Amino acid sequence: MSSLIRVWNIPGGVHPPENKKQSLQLPLGEIPLPPVLVIPLNQHLGTPSQAVVQVGDNVLAGQLIGAADGTFSVNTHASTSGTVIAIEECAIPHPSGIAAESIVIQPDGLHAWIEKEECADFRALDRLDLLDKIRAAGIAGLGGAGFPTAVKLAPKSTQIIDTLILNGAECEPYITADDMLMQVRANELIAGTLLLSHILHYPEKLLIGVEDNKPKAIAALKMAIASASVTDPEAKKIQVVSFPTKYPSGGAKQIIQILTGRETPSGHHSADIGVICVNVATAVAAWRAVRYGEPMISRVTTIVGEALQTQRNIDVLFGTPISYVLEQHGFDKNRASRVVMGGPMMGFTLLDLDAPVIKTTNCILAPSKQELPAPPPAQACIRCGMCADVCPASLLPQQLFWYAQAEDFDRLEAHNLFDCIECGACSYVCPSTIPLVQYYRAAKGSIRQNELEKEKADRSRQRFEFRQARIAKEEAEKEAKRLLRQKAAEEAKQKLADKAASLSALPQVSQTVPDVVSAAVAKVSSVQVSTDEQKTKLERMVNAAKVTLEFSQKPLVPNKTNPVISEEQLVKQQVRIKQAELKLAEAEKKLADFIATQPVQNPTDAKPIEAAQATSVTPEIIVAAKTATAEVTATIEDPMAAAIARAKARKKAAAIPDKSDEEKRAEQIKALQSRLQKARERLAQAEAENDPNIEAFRLGITKLEERLNEIQNSIGLQTG
Repeated sequence: MSSLIRVWNIPGGVHPPENKKQSLQLPLGEIPLPPVLVIPLNQHLGTPSQAVVQVGDNVLAGQLIGAADGTFSVNTHASTSGTVIAIEECAIPHPSGIAAESIVIQPDGLHAWIEKEECADFRALDRLDLLDKIRAAGIAGLGGAGFPTAVKLAPKSTQIIDTLILNGAECEPYITADDMLMQVRANELIAGTLLLSHILHYPEKLLIGVEDNKPKAIAALKMAIASASVTDPEAKKIQVVSFPTKYPSGGAKQIIQILTGRETPSGHHSADIGVICVNVATAVAAWRAVRYGEPMISRVTTIVGEALQTQRNIDVLFGTPISYVLEQHGFDKNRASRVVMGGPMMGFTLLDLDAPVIKTTNCILAPSKQELPAPPPAQACIRCGMCADVCPASLLPQQLFWYAQAEDFDRLEAHNLFDCIECGACSYVCPSTIPLVQYYRAAKGSIRQNELEKEKADRSRQRFEFRQARIAKEEAEKEAKRLLRQKAAEEAKQKLADKAASLSALPQVSQTVPDVVSAAVAKVSSVQVSTDEQKTKLERMVNAAKVTLEFSQKPLVPNKTNPVISEEQLVKQQVRIKQAELKLAEAEKKLADFIATQPVQNPTDAKPIEAAQATSVTPEIIVAAKTATAEVTATIEDPMAAAIARAKARKKAAAIPDKSDEEKRAEQIKALQSRLQKARERLAQAEAENDPNIEAFRLGITKLEERLNEIQNSIGLQTG
């Protein structure tokens, strides 16, 4: 429980005036609710949270108003109950005086809380559930840059944590917020230490590091440990370690070296050497989040400086305007040299006093002009080396200064610029009053900006290269397909050439007349079949057009939907009838043209020959046989052409039945006369209906008359 372990010294360091007694004369206090609360969505290290409320919403104290956006982000909660009156860019505490998105709440004065979920025994919960509670409560580091606590308490599986350090050094002059917290909330700090130990799988050492200038806090912690040990044996492991006061012993790497003797390598975290370091106020906030279900909405802040009538520590709500806090403590702006957020070593001047208190606001310093006068103008560096002697990180501040002036970022990184904790010890001892830390901060910002731009450029380059590779791949695939098609075409062409060459190499075999005739007959038969199919198709089209016309000509019948047939319906029916008539006329024309173009068998063109004696003696068969024989004899060098001609003649002869010449001619004339009579009737009907296809009917009749006259003339008859 007492300081029984060895402490180590750290390199460098300074001993500035402490100025801590002014703010410890009064107990921990509070101030009334301000007229408005301005709650920034970025009060921590990492990505800003995203607003989950809208203007006009009523909120309660502890209600989530900004949800964490990613792992390195923290939830934001309403500090009191009231109404959201704006979500806009507002001034925030920052060295540059920039603005950031904030949620403005008008308090209702009730400070009504959300329903809290308490937990009497944290050991009954899984460690992941405890981390979720801490994450949901928006806990961030209260002693430094505001690192998300849930992330810090979840080291990698390869990082074995054997030491947990609670940082209560508070080495910065003027600041006593942690000192006051350890005095009045020592029991909660011990409970928080045991909670963090449970989450970290019970490290071997539990240490609370406190500078020896805080005797009241050390005594309160020892009493709290003794009280907790009665009910929880694990509390006996907690040791309060007091060590000599020196600035900046409160830095994370510095207090780890003081209490363990281990140095954190450049570019590494303390977890890599088996140590987790947490601020004492952060441990208390984590405990209250688990035990009482309270999100972090306030913190203990030191209000100090000779420009104030009252100097003390207060528990202040996040979002309270700093101007309002100063007003509650009798701020005299005429006496103040400036207002500083933080201490005189690591703090920065506030450019806008309407900026609010946030999670990392541990002190508001309002010094008088005599207390903290403006620094004299900087002089040239004399290379005295005093800055290097006091640097707690064992850096070379004068070299970093020269490289920062020259913007030599490569050499700055080579000289471990990012190991600088910006404690200000170098600036404090510089006889030339050079603001060294300001140069380092600016150089760090430039390097980070360059890295972001480089990362953005790399992403753009990767997207461009990926696009170019995709296009090249598509072009290669197209080219490969084209080559395959070309190759296939060449192979097909070669096959045809090879086949033609093989056929030409075969001996010529003369075909007998019967074989040639059989092949020709087969070809003519296929042509006949194709002609019949076409005729059938045209007849189906005519029948379909007739059915459509009949359906369109049906009278309209009223129904429930249309009880009265309108003139518009009648017009539409006439249009449908007209369209159906046009389609029918077109189909009939096509059929008539097809029939008219087909050849008519004429048996009178042939004369008997000697070949007719072997078959039935009809003039048509004799003519067909004579023609086939003549064609075969004339085209002996082209047997296929002769066979086709012979087959056509035989087909004609075979198509005529075995009747007398007079009977066949009479039947043909009768058939043509019947077709001509029907065509004339259809023409008369078309003229009566004013059909637009009248000319087509007349043309068909003319062709039929010409065919009939041709047959009658061939047998010497006169047309009647």
